[in-house]
Amino acid sequence: MRMVGVVLGAGTGRRIGAALPKQLLRLGGRTLLEHCVAAFEQAPGVDEILVVMASGYVEQVRTMLAGGGYGKVTGVIAGGVARADSTRAALAAIAGASVSGDPADWGVLLHDAARPLVDQRIIADCVAALGVHEAAGVAVPASDTIVITDNGVMHSMPRRETLWRCQTPQCFRLPVIARAHELAAADPDFAPTDDCGVVLRYLPDVAVHIVAGSERNLKITYPQDLAVAEALLARGDDSPEHPSALRAPLRFSP
Repeated sequence: MRMVGVVLGAGTGRRIGAALPKQLLRLGGRTLLEHCVAAFEQAPGVDEILVVMASGYVEQVRTMLAGGGYGKVTGVIAGGVARADSTRAALAAIAGASVSGDPADWGVLLHDAARPLVDQRIIADCVAALGVHEAAGVAVPASDTIVITDNGVMHSMPRRETLWRCQTPQCFRLPVIARAHELAAADPDFAPTDDCGVVLRYLPDVAVHIVAGSERNLKITYPQDLAVAEALLARGDDSPEHPSALRAPLRFSP
């Protein structure tokens, strides 16, 4: 199976309050985007890398990556307004490149450029998961109690041991994620922000399996997250893993 790491960086990151898109902010001497690309570049199981950027930054990122020794990068393309649009742009580019082979032999690892500290263990486990399953998502167990509310009033409280927090990469065999997004695009009432959610909603018979994540694989959303990432990068450590998670199917209600 040919594995493509897709780094999704087309968002503007308004919540972090920076002049640049947050994926172009610097962490430990290089941009968040470069950290993600470097992680996939170093991963033996990943064959190529596709970067999706906001249209106004495509050329800048092409130039930046061209001089960085990232030999697996096969393209930097423009994304869309919403995450789903960017994913579909990536899937179209991958499908166009796979015309000479069987699309079922392609695996896609969709990763947020805002998660710069993804590690080699997570990527390797994602690749291994696609060797067995059609879909998988990185997640960590929820440590907080979660409540469902209605008009500011607690309505119900799911059992904490059933709840996981999704991270990325989110990983799929190409025909699965392409079909799920095809169905989602035809539904005007659904605006997905998560690719596992698209599969769960439109292909409910496809089990989305869990790959154990890490607390180090945090998402940069607010300025304080960047400070935390700086501290983690300086320490170079990681949180306890959850290796048994790979065996657990991830199923949510649509």
